[in-house]
Amino acid sequence: MSVLSYRYVVVGAGLAGASAVEGIREVDPEGSLLLLGHEKHLPYDRPPLSKKLWFGKMKLEKVYVHPEEWYMEAGVEVLPHVDVAGLDPAAQRLTTAGGRQYTYEKLLLATGATPRPLPLPGGDLEGLYYYRYLDDYLRLREQVTAGARVTVIGGGFIGSEIAAALNMNHAAVTLLYPDPYLVDRVFPDYLGRALEEHCRGKGVRLLQGQQPVALEREGEQYVTVTDTDERIVSDAVVIGIGVTPNLSLAESAGLQVGNGVVVDEYCRTSHPNIHAAGDVALFPYTALGQTRRIEHWDHAINHGRQAGRNLADAGAPYDYMPYFYSDLFEFGYEAVGDVSSRLTTFADWQKENDTGVIYYLQEGRVRGAMMCNVWDQVPAARELIQSGKQMTEAELKGAIS
Repeated sequence: MSVLSYRYVVVGAGLAGASAVEGIREVDPEGSLLLLGHEKHLPYDRPPLSKKLWFGKMKLEKVYVHPEEWYMEAGVEVLPHVDVAGLDPAAQRLTTAGGRQYTYEKLLLATGATPRPLPLPGGDLEGLYYYRYLDDYLRLREQVTAGARVTVIGGGFIGSEIAAALNMNHAAVTLLYPDPYLVDRVFPDYLGRALEEHCRGKGVRLLQGQQPVALEREGEQYVTVTDTDERIVSDAVVIGIGVTPNLSLAESAGLQVGNGVVVDEYCRTSHPNIHAAGDVALFPYTALGQTRRIEHWDHAINHGRQAGRNLADAGAPYDYMPYFYSDLFEFGYEAVGDVSSRLTTFADWQKENDTGVIYYLQEGRVRGAMMCNVWDQVPAARELIQSGKQMTEAELKGAIS
């Protein structure tokens, strides 16, 4: 079997990988380029899988980053449904699970992350939805019809979003999570509890402070056994309890890893010819003075593109401040910076219409901001965070509006 050689190889055909391809082509329109993907699909956007696709606001064909023709015209060879089993940095060679070998001059790892499994009896039952991929959406959409009973496990972003989406599609939803309130890693308690009441008002059954201890199969149905001995019978079980970065390839190659593949501000790993981007990368978040790994859409786009540009020798640092967004029924928000519930928060809120800005503070300095039903203010929030100045609550009122 012959060894094929490329100037650039991108491992991972998710959003970061597709954005890296764009970045490479912005700097080098001609260099041979191979994009290897684990899934059978072309690169696509993940946010619509728990949002717009369920609400009829996006057609399925629009979920793809580019049509197949775009890659052909850009001179990009795309190989889907391929697992890379080995990486030899010294030889600059990849080996796939099927034994095919590729050599490269420059390599980018955009291997993403994998849903975290439930470590309990029945956590590996056939037919469970560890919800992350387009195939999950396609299968769940076909299965869940009006009146279907669905148990959703996990009260974070994915769990709360998919619970709302299924409820709006007339499924009977039970949302089960051990946390003190919804999305407790990000929301301050008063917001998390208010959203819980909103979900209950829509008909979502919330089992807050509870967790599953076993999953069972009874014919075509599933039974979720909780730590309070409740048995929840449903037609489908959706699990969203977080993800784990896909580090095995980087680890086997001897690259520096932590909670992600360690990269510098130029997206370079500990090996000079290998970069990494997106969900898998542990990068310097310059504006916050931290090292972070971020799993959001906007970061995947911008980190991927800059990593691709730098792979093609653009030599520019990644100093972008990514934002993220979410929707729960009529409540929507955009957030940027460090929005951890461990920080002090101040809410500049208009109770009558449930809009406002939540500031996340450390020693009086704004580290993050969440704009709730307030739109197009992310640039203003970035500017406030980057200023680094101490502000009183009086000064924060109306600072972003």
